Amino acid sequence: MASRSKRAKRPPSAAIAPLKAAYFNRELSWLAFNRRVLEQAMEPRNPLLERVRFLSIVSSNLDEFFEIRVAGLMQQMDSGVTEPGPDGLGPREQLRRIHSVVASLVEDQYHCWHEELRPALATEGIHFRTAAELTGPEANWVRAYFREQVYPVLTPLALDQAHPFPQLGNKTLNIVVSLRNPDAPGSDPLVAILPVPRILPRFVEIAPAGTGPRRHIFLSEAIKLCAAELFPGYALASAHAFRVTRNSDLYIDEEEAANLLVKIEEELRNLRRGAAVRLEVETGIDEAVFSMLCNHLELAHEYVFRLPPPINLLRLQSIAELDRPELKFPPFDPAQGSALADPARIFEVLRSQEVLLHHPYDSFTPVVDFVEQAARDPQVFAIKQTLYRTSGDSPIVRALIEASRNGKQVTALVELKARFDEANNIQWAKQLEEAGVHVVYGLVGHKTHCKICLVVRQEGSRMRHYAHFGTGNYNQRTARLYTDLSLFTSRTALTSDAARVFNALTGFGRSPSFRNLLVAPYNLHRRIIELIGREAANAAAGRPARIVAKMNALVDKAVIDALYAASRAGVKIDLIVRGICCLVPGMPGLSENIRVRSIVGRFLEHARIAYFENAGGEPLIYAGSADWMPRNFFRRVEVLFPIVDPVLRRRIARDLIPAELRDNLNAQELGNNGAYRPVARRPNERAFSVHAHFISAAHGRRSAGP
Repeated sequence: MASRSKRAKRPPSAAIAPLKAAYFNRELSWLAFNRRVLEQAMEPRNPLLERVRFLSIVSSNLDEFFEIRVAGLMQQMDSGVTEPGPDGLGPREQLRRIHSVVASLVEDQYHCWHEELRPALATEGIHFRTAAELTGPEANWVRAYFREQVYPVLTPLALDQAHPFPQLGNKTLNIVVSLRNPDAPGSDPLVAILPVPRILPRFVEIAPAGTGPRRHIFLSEAIKLCAAELFPGYALASAHAFRVTRNSDLYIDEEEAANLLVKIEEELRNLRRGAAVRLEVETGIDEAVFSMLCNHLELAHEYVFRLPPPINLLRLQSIAELDRPELKFPPFDPAQGSALADPARIFEVLRSQEVLLHHPYDSFTPVVDFVEQAARDPQVFAIKQTLYRTSGDSPIVRALIEASRNGKQVTALVELKARFDEANNIQWAKQLEEAGVHVVYGLVGHKTHCKICLVVRQEGSRMRHYAHFGTGNYNQRTARLYTDLSLFTSRTALTSDAARVFNALTGFGRSPSFRNLLVAPYNLHRRIIELIGREAANAAAGRPARIVAKMNALVDKAVIDALYAASRAGVKIDLIVRGICCLVPGMPGLSENIRVRSIVGRFLEHARIAYFENAGGEPLIYAGSADWMPRNFFRRVEVLFPIVDPVLRRRIARDLIPAELRDNLNAQELGNNGAYRPVARRPNERAFSVHAHFISAAHGRRSAGP
């Protein structure tokens, strides 16, 4: 891929004297990403129910942010940590700035719901009622629903000297009520809490058998309307919903955990008892009750958010699933017409060529077919598979179980510590073990995040290896929503390294050697810095030099410093970073040759790709599972695989990367002040969406057939 401009000459030595590098704060950069998600919810050109979906994602993202990142900063504060990070901010100052940014973000989120989306939904015949807005017949229906479906499973918990404050589950819905005794008008109000079981739907359709517009009410509104029925003899003074977010990080000393699976199960049970890190409560709550909640949860007011109802907009995800196709993105079916369209010929095809799929535009079906064919093929002797996140009805897990029952040697590396998927992965691990699969949990102290499947097949007198390398999880559901790459190969140089990866994961090996794969925690970090340095040397020598890197997050200081050095040497650098970016672009004398853009749109940009110009020779292109973060380089097992085949290299260099850099519809560019701005269009330049571009290309391939 040619450089986008004429190669700059090396600046004079005085201009490249060491400068003080600048870094954005990781947490604030992440919040800027969540702001970009919110902007998709506020974007009128997006279909209405898709905007609702984006709004729910904002809430989901904030939940995880508080459970993990804010919880970690609060722990640092409690431990007396004051040392600042590369950005110069210590834990206390980070928390102060986070509070300010989150307060603004949440205010805009609720404004989007109440002032934009809720009225727009009503226009489309989808209404949301508060308790105060119910008509007489609607209120009667809600009361009947409450008595039949809700009342039987609620347990009121009084708060007094005989009834201590209850242990409230993480992110559960609760109603706090204030009660008065009509026979003692001057007495202090009584307080009780109604924990709402997760099994109850968080909003219901009013009189669903009726005709006309669809009317809904949030469960919290229904409970507030009817809560007095749980306290006969008392008058309901007030009722307000609230929700507690708790520290949800796992604390596991793997050296001391004889059985990692059992230890993680214990920790999952303890999560509900984690320290509170956030309180969300409805506005209008009595100040005495509010103070009581804060005191019992031991939360300062900066970790408390008073919000208009409803609490927890994540529940709007269900609204986005309504059967209203005219209010959603047009349906899209991935292209099936790859060289692997015929499952029976997969191994035959891969003996003669490598195949690269670009999901979700190319179907994920060949990935499933690859494992299923291996499970049933009598010539296949062994299958080795990594599983980080997978779906609840995973056909790949079923295929591994079938393969084991067919007498094949099957090894599954299940990452039990995949955050928020721990419980699911424990269940899969047990099912696999019961079927005779060798289940292992990887390296002590490291998460296994790489995506590899290796198949060993006897062909004549030799054993041949086939491999699948991916940038995304083995999950057929998210494969329709995330943009990822899949490489299928029988190239010995790659399959031999894949075998070494599995040997390192299942056995012992202090320093395994990899000839072609870049593997963390072994050689990935060093090689990325070396490749960046080689481009800098090429630019300094007047040779063509360019770097394009696409990832979810850029945090590692050493890599950022290497990119700064390359920029100052004259390398033109384009970074496509969806989420966190701690590098500051466009700084004179430091990073003026670096551009950073983020694309947030219909699909979640998830593929990690690194392109190095290589002095005008064949470019070096890698793809894989690793973001450029310390955790990926040093605390995870990651794999970047080279794209060697010239045809596949051209596909990435001449189509995929240019399309990403051409997007001017959903792309935003990062300024050196930390703000993101929509990519500016030239006069008469047409709007271009990388997602729409590849959907159109997939339609063309599907029409052409295999």
